[in-house]
Formats: sequence, structure tokens, C-alpha cells
Amino acid sequence: MPPDQSLAAPPMPAAPDTAPLGFAEFVALVAALMALTALGIDAMLPALPAIAASLHVATENDRQLVISAFLVGFGVAQLVHGPLADRYGRKPVLALALLAYVLANAIAAYSGSFALLLVARFVGGTAIAASRVVTVALVRDCFSGRAMAQVMSLAFMAFMAAPILAPGFGQAVLLVASWRWIFGGIALVLLWFVWRMPETLDPADRLPLSPARIARGWWLALTDRWSLGYTLATTALMGPLYGFINSVQQIVSEVLGAGHLLVFVFAGSALTMAAANLMNARIVMAVGMRRISHTALVTLIGVSAVHLAIAVSGHESLLSFVILQSIAMGCFGLATANFGAMAMENMGAIAGTASSVQGFLSVTAGAVLGAIIGRAFNGTTVPLYVGFLAAGLVALAIVLVVERGRLFRTS
Repeated sequence: MPPDQSLAAPPMPAAPDTAPLGFAEFVALVAALMALTALGIDAMLPALPAIAASLHVATENDRQLVISAFLVGFGVAQLVHGPLADRYGRKPVLALALLAYVLANAIAAYSGSFALLLVARFVGGTAIAASRVVTVALVRDCFSGRAMAQVMSLAFMAFMAAPILAPGFGQAVLLVASWRWIFGGIALVLLWFVWRMPETLDPADRLPLSPARIARGWWLALTDRWSLGYTLATTALMGPLYGFINSVQQIVSEVLGAGHLLVFVFAGSALTMAAANLMNARIVMAVGMRRISHTALVTLIGVSAVHLAIAVSGHESLLSFVILQSIAMGCFGLATANFGAMAMENMGAIAGTASSVQGFLSVTAGAVLGAIIGRAFNGTTVPLYVGFLAAGLVALAIVLVVERGRLFRTS
């Protein structure tokens, strides 16, 4: 009997390693699309107390649901956007999703109850999930291997301006208007994308939208060692990242007594991540993804252990928090940018579907872990750094299995 070909991988299209428009504009547009997610999360942080007061939220930790609802929708919907992007192309799927995001944000801006706000945030997260799936897929359409890691690092470097600017933007809005005005500005990115970005999926590479084909794509993404392994490692690291986002407003205000410096605390972490991604873009072609990401992961574990020891001893200060958290975030950026590229290395033929599965796992599970870490906030930074240390160790164990015990390899 001939072998069953239904689970065989489709032919791998060759990535041209060139951008479909000017390289700088391509990277900037990809970064802007990614930044919409960060803007949807981080711009809300300074407004959480105002939202709680306006919509009568009695329990402080319930404020975090404004972030968690968005993240859960963002994670779950990626399973839908990926197959659609492989069938109908990258451009129409993302354009319609951005339009839906505009409408969801309009509803959120005029919510009269906390429940309606959470529903609108969940719907907004499901819409903007396309930005993560489609941007990764269109980058994979054009680049592969170390070249993809370089492009993604440059995009992440620009993308990290969003966490720097988003809380400041949110704070500036609160000075002159209601928190409801924070949800504006998305239409400009939508128009830029529709006007300038061509379709990157060759019509000959479009895949049928059928349950069997989608299941086969999921199977391939979940059984490839690199795809599954580095996705799970990324998932582990996303947990404490979202825990940090969920609880940073309370930490800075209540633990460190510096709520007025929230924007600057965020800026320190974001600048370090941006610098790390710039360095990665410059050296990844020569040094390699594994050496960089594995070194960053080991360093993250060490920094997290030191920070946890400081937190447990009661010696946490604004300075120690900013310095150690910034280093940890830089290591996170170096690790995950390369983990993502390695996870997509064998997925070129099903880039949209693979990106959706990987994004679903890393974001949804990461959001749940982050919500657990955030809601464990107890007036100290101990829960956050227990999360960072545990996640780093889990990620290292996964990488060791994927690499069969051989870390820091050159290829």
C-alpha cells in the first residue's frame, strides 16, 4: 500500500530574501502593524484607575481584566486568521481585521459599563490578532532563517517605541480628555497598509480553506520539533511578560511609591528591548540565532534569580527594579525574536496557518499565565519574579530537549 500523502508537507516555496517595497518602509510598516497590539495594551495602563472610577470597579485587581480580556481574544482568534490568510492572501484578511479593530475600539470608547468594555476589548483583541499572524506570515513570505530573524529584530526595535510612547500617549490624553479618547488613531495605519503593502502570497501558493487542510497544517506545525519546541519556549517566557504588563501599574504605584514615573519605568524596559533587537539585527547573520538566544535565556534566568532574592529580602527599590527589569526585558527580546524565526524555519509552505497555531499557543497560554501572575500581586514584586525565574527554567528545559542537549550551536 502506498504511504498516505495527506499528512505530507506541501512543497516549500523559496523565500526571495527581499522586501516587496523599500526595505526601510517594509520594516516600519511591519513594526507599525505590530505596534497596534502594544498600543491596545500599554496605552491603557495609566488609565486603569480612571476606568475603575468611571465604571465603578470596586476590586483593584479586577482592573487587570481590561488587559486580560484583550489578550485572551488576541490569542484565541489567531487560529482563525492564519488559515484565512493562507487561502485569501495576506492583504485582504489584515485589512478587514483592522477595520473591525477600529469598530471594536469605538464601542470600547463609548462603553457605559465595565462588562461592555470587557466584551469590546475581547472583540478588539480577536480582530487585531490578524496583525500578529499576517505580519509574521508576510515576513516569512519574503525572508527565511537568519535573514528573517534580522528583519523581525529591526521590526521589533521600531515596535518597542510603542511601549515607550503608549503610556505617555495615554497619560497625555488623560490630561486633556477622557480615557475613552485613547482608542483613536488606528485608521492611519490601516490606510498606510492598504495603500502601500502589496500582496506577498503568490496565488499559486494559496491553500484551500477546508477542515482537512487546516487540520493538516496544525498537525505539521505541532509535530515539527523546531516549530513546537521554540513555540513552547516562547510561551513560557510570555507568561511573566504579561504578568509584568498586568501588574506594573500597581507595582510602580503601590510598592515603589512612584506612580507618576510609570511612563519612565516602562520606557527603561522598552529601550533595553529596542537596543537588544538592534544588536540582534546587526550580529545575527554572523553569530547565529542559537548562540544569541540561548545566551540571552541563560542570562535572563540569572538576572531573575538575583531580582527574586532582592525582592524576598525586602530590599527592592525603584533603581533596582528599573535596572534589573530592563536587563531581563532585553534578554527576553533577544531570546524571543530568534525563537520565533527558528519556529518558522520549516513552515514556509503553511506560514499563515503555522503562525496562527504558534501565536495561539504563545499568546493564549501566556495570557493565562500572565493573568495568574498578575492577580497574585500581594503588595510586593515577589510573585512577578517567581514567575520570571520559573518561566526561564521551563524555557531552558524545553530548549535543551529541542536541541538534544546541545546549546549555543552556530547553525
